[in-house]
Amino acid sequence: MIFVLYFIIILYCSAIVFLIYGFNKVSVIDYIGLEPKIKFSIIVPFRNEAENLPVLLDSLSKLNYPMALFEVILVDDESDERFQVPNFRFQVSIIKNIRVSNSPKKDAILTAMQIVNTNWIITTDADCVVNKNWLLALDNYIQLHDVAMIAGAVTYACGDSFLDHFQQLDLASLQGATIGSFGIKKGFMCNGANFAYTKSFFQELNAFNGNDGIASGDDVFLLQKAIAQFPEKVHYLKSENNIVITKPVNDWKSLFYQRVRWASKTSSYQSTFGKGLGLLVFGGNLCFVLGLGFWAFGFVSFPNIFLLFALKFSVDAVLIYKANHFLTKTKIRYLILSSLLYPFFSVSVALYSLFGKYEWKGRTF
Repeated sequence: MIFVLYFIIILYCSAIVFLIYGFNKVSVIDYIGLEPKIKFSIIVPFRNEAENLPVLLDSLSKLNYPMALFEVILVDDESDERFQVPNFRFQVSIIKNIRVSNSPKKDAILTAMQIVNTNWIITTDADCVVNKNWLLALDNYIQLHDVAMIAGAVTYACGDSFLDHFQQLDLASLQGATIGSFGIKKGFMCNGANFAYTKSFFQELNAFNGNDGIASGDDVFLLQKAIAQFPEKVHYLKSENNIVITKPVNDWKSLFYQRVRWASKTSSYQSTFGKGLGLLVFGGNLCFVLGLGFWAFGFVSFPNIFLLFALKFSVDAVLIYKANHFLTKTKIRYLILSSLLYPFFSVSVALYSLFGKYEWKGRTF
């Protein structure tokens, strides 16, 4: 029994070490010395975000980028109250979402595409804040590379609570895995809060055809479709200038449902590597949970359980540290406590995602 647990943990650790290697291979590129030329359309799907949208728009107003070279399209997905846009020096449009599928965000992007006036599209979320050089970093990278799709980093604006830092460590591990997978040329994941691609490439990929029945995944499924067909056209921009900051959720129930929504996409991945890694991560977390159960019933000794945890913790900590250092430059907090809790949280999310429903923006899916 213990040998099976050790075998799975060793496989898990090997995969994480491989991702750490990939993370190191992706170079940080913060060059912003070229004159801006690219025109962007920034698409922001939203639902009941009257508190967050002014903050996002204010950060966009402070961009170190010519106002004439970007437009913002806000897509209202049946908000309870109408949002009034303040006056800005850049173009802002509000349109109503046209629902045609089970995915509000995919519908919102398709709705916005009907009025987009540029070739380059960027999606972000209403509860985000962007770096002042966000567009400039993208513009310079596009000018210097033959690229049609660019994934970027997302991090949290954390308070002092354990919940906030638990989310940050979880997101750091996901961002570390994302960057690491690109470094080993196995990219399979991205975040729709910082995702750019050309309209022509989007159309060439037939948009969201094939996965529009899944509520989320406007980012991951499109990325995997692109990498399967045109891997050389898809890049990751590892740049501090390109990091987008978002808000952590306020309670454990919301966090659970959010992670269930994310996990529910895994079984529909086009990427074999992504599916395999998802199973291995689930297996690594399940090993720790089962190991504690076996120890509680006297089937295995505590030193064996401690060694299992130490092996998993050591590789996780390295990847999290590297990703967190890139994302925030702030000191990691609650790492050991989070590492003890996370396997139970992760296994619960994975199992629930197979059968249960989740809430998202006041709807049940």
